Amino acid sequence: MNKLFRLTQSGIDELKAELVGLVAKRSQIADTIKTARELGDLSENAEYQSARADQERNEDRIAEIENIIQNVEVIKKPRGDSKIQLGSTVKLKGDSKTKEFQVVGTVEADPLKGKISDESPIGKALIGKKVGESVEIVTPAETATYKITDIS
Repeated sequence: MNKLFRLTQSGIDELKAELVGLVAKRSQIADTIKTARELGDLSENAEYQSARADQERNEDRIAEIENIIQNVEVIKKPRGDSKIQLGSTVKLKGDSKTKEFQVVGTVEADPLKGKISDESPIGKALIGKKVGESVEIVTPAETATYKITDIS
């Protein structure tokens, strides 16, 4: 049984755009391999070995993205629910900081962009909470308590 990947529509769109770029890159890699092959002995040809490794990485990523897209479940924006769930955007207010996170699936998670996985410690702490509740977020750098000010 295939694993079901949970992504927002924007996450699916990003993966599809990456897939188009990777497929387009195939001909460039093939040209590089062809040029490197013409240089002679393949067993000692570093350019050829490097080009083949690039091709393998590219093909592996194409296969991975195609698998994700074939087994995707779209996360819809929650409507009218006052609890934090997958797809929710949450605003938190702490003593001196305000943070905003969107709770997404693991494939789409990017903490630097404010997208946190529902399986991460922060995501697990937030799921099911309501506006006005406090949540303790434990990170390697700190442990802080935040109040949930908005869920959208």
